[in-house]
Amino acid sequence: MVPSLYDTSPGQRFRLEQWEPLLSRSGVEITYAPFETEELKNVLYSSGNVLQKMRGVLRNMKLRGGHVRSATNFDLVYLFREAALLGPAWFERKLAKRRVPIIFDFDDAVFVAYKSPSNGYLSYLKFPGKTSTSIRLSSHVMAGNEFLANYARQFNENVTIIPTTIDTEKYVVADRPVNGRPVTIGWSGSHSTVQHLDTVREHLRELSADEDFTLRVIGTPQYELDGVSVEAMNWNAATEIEDLQAIDIGIMPLPDDKWSKGKCGLKALQYMALGIPTICSPVGVNSTIIQDGENGFIASDKSEWIEKLKRLMHSPELRKQIGAAGRKTVEEKYSAVSQTPRVLQVFETVVENNKRTNGTS
Repeated sequence: MVPSLYDTSPGQRFRLEQWEPLLSRSGVEITYAPFETEELKNVLYSSGNVLQKMRGVLRNMKLRGGHVRSATNFDLVYLFREAALLGPAWFERKLAKRRVPIIFDFDDAVFVAYKSPSNGYLSYLKFPGKTSTSIRLSSHVMAGNEFLANYARQFNENVTIIPTTIDTEKYVVADRPVNGRPVTIGWSGSHSTVQHLDTVREHLRELSADEDFTLRVIGTPQYELDGVSVEAMNWNAATEIEDLQAIDIGIMPLPDDKWSKGKCGLKALQYMALGIPTICSPVGVNSTIIQDGENGFIASDKSEWIEKLKRLMHSPELRKQIGAAGRKTVEEKYSAVSQTPRVLQVFETVVENNKRTNGTS
């Protein structure tokens, strides 16, 4: 059970959806049961329309009830983040009563109250406290990083850290011309996370007083920054890799709060997999993924951001060196190929334990 339609949500795409082809080689068959429908998705991520959104969510609650009733047809239920976009753990409790083992997977601090820019009022109906219930009811928990795993261990001893992964067969390093054009600094995200980019607005504005560069913003059609040449675009699944490959330096600024500590470094890993030198805030898993000055850079304040951006901007050789080290890190520790066998092991262990418990073969 997943919240979103197939190939629309970063969390799903870089976790279960990415692992599926590799899992299928070992005989795992996956049936997706998203909470969203096309109709709900179209209205949910628009501004306003609160009543229409509520009606859509309530309509899809009925569909989710059918998913729960059919759960006994499967060996296990993989539950990503939550069974329903709003409300307490109704469906999670109903699932548990059907005695089908649940694997709960989360890659964000969904237990922390968070107000969405698109759905401010509905955010108050998210019931973040239901995460602990989902964890307690599950046979096993997969967490995207140590911060999330530590939270999960309060409620369940069966916890495995599975980082967000990159398909290194699709994400390949492209040649980047270094002459005749300004360096492109890039950020990728969404309308709801562009506020993270805002934390370095002044840094970039100050940098532009001395340096000529283009800021590529992926995930929102408009982004204005005085004195900076900005190239803003919507995120597009079909051109995502191509859009990222035009970046010379990737940035991942984050505020130091509980929500951000739950982040699993997806933006950084995408840049690194493409051989793009990366600069991140020292928040959450970023400091685990990146060893400062070796496979990327960590920047804590304005002076560090500007100094490290300038170092990379002035040296194509350093960009290539750091980019190559970042790519190697992803291949060894954060690729789908390296992590999917661990996911398979969790699935098989849960199914076997359930068979022993219920006396089936």
